[in-house]
Amino acid sequence: MEPIEIITDILPEAVIDTLKLLPFLYLTYLFMEWIEDKAGEKSAMLLRKFRTAGPLIGSAAGAIPQCGFSAAAASLFSGKVITLGTLIAIFLSTSDEMLPLLISRQAEVSVIAKLILSKFLIGVVTGFAIDLVYRAIQKRRAIRLLGGKKGDGPTAYFIAENYSIHELCEDEHCGCEEEHSNIFLAALKHTLKIALFIFVITFLAAILVESFGEERVAAFLAGNEIGGIFVTALIGLIPNCGASVLLTTLFLDGLITTGQAMAGLLVSAGVGLLVLFRTNRRHLKNNIGVLVLLYVCGALWGLLINALVPGTL
Repeated sequence: MEPIEIITDILPEAVIDTLKLLPFLYLTYLFMEWIEDKAGEKSAMLLRKFRTAGPLIGSAAGAIPQCGFSAAAASLFSGKVITLGTLIAIFLSTSDEMLPLLISRQAEVSVIAKLILSKFLIGVVTGFAIDLVYRAIQKRRAIRLLGGKKGDGPTAYFIAENYSIHELCEDEHCGCEEEHSNIFLAALKHTLKIALFIFVITFLAAILVESFGEERVAAFLAGNEIGGIFVTALIGLIPNCGASVLLTTLFLDGLITTGQAMAGLLVSAGVGLLVLFRTNRRHLKNNIGVLVLLYVCGALWGLLINALVPGTL
C-alpha cells in the first residue's frame, strides 16, 4: 500500500476515534471542575472513602467495551481523584477494540467470556495489590518525615494524597482557577486541547502500525513463544486501536499463544496513556513509572497465562 493510501485510509478513522472520546473527556473534566469549584474539601473526603474499592469499581467499568473510560481515568488520576491501583486496574481491564472484533469474527461465547472475565479479575487483583504496596511505602515515608511517630503516619499519607485538580487548570490555562469562572467552558477548553493532542499522536501511531504489517509481526512471534510475550506487551502499549485489533486478529487466527495475546491486550488501554502524559506532564517521572508498571504487569501476567494455558486458540 502506497503512503498516500495509508494516510487517506487512516485519517478518517483517527478523526472518528477522536470524536468518540469527546463525550467521555468533557463529562470527566466537567466533573473535576465541579469538584474543584463547588464541592470543596467535603467532596475530596467523600472521594477518599471510595478509594479503597477503586480497583474493583474501575476494573468493572473498564471492562465495558469502550475506549473513553481509560482516557477519563487518566485525567482523574492526574487530578489525584483516583489511586494508582485504580488507574492500573482500569488500564488492564479496558477492552478497547477487542470485544467488537471478537463478536464480528463470531468467536465462541465461552472464549469471549473468558477473555473479558480474565482481564477484569487481573485488573482487580493487580489494582488492589498495587494500592496495598503503595500505601505501605507512603506510610513508611510519612513516619520517617515525622521522626518515627507511627501514630501520625496515616494522617501524613492522606495529606500527601490530597487532590490537586487545580494543577490541571494551571497547566492548560483554561481559566477555571479564576473566581466565578464558567466550569462548562473550562471543561470544554480542557477537552478540546486534549482531543487535539490525542488526534495527532493516534494518527501517527496508526501510520506506524499499518506500515509495519501484520505478516512481519506474526512471523516473528511464531518462533518466539516466551520472548514474544514481551513483544506483544510492547505492541499493546501503542496508543491506537490498531494495536488491539492486530493482537486480537493474530490470536483468533491461531498465530500467537494465549499468553502472548493476553500480555498485549492487558496493556492496550486505548489513549489512556496519551492523556496521562498530557495532563500529568508536570510529573514526567511518575508517568514513565506508570508506563513501566503497566508493561511489567502485562508481561508477567502473560508469562503466567502462557504457563497455565500453553499454545494457541
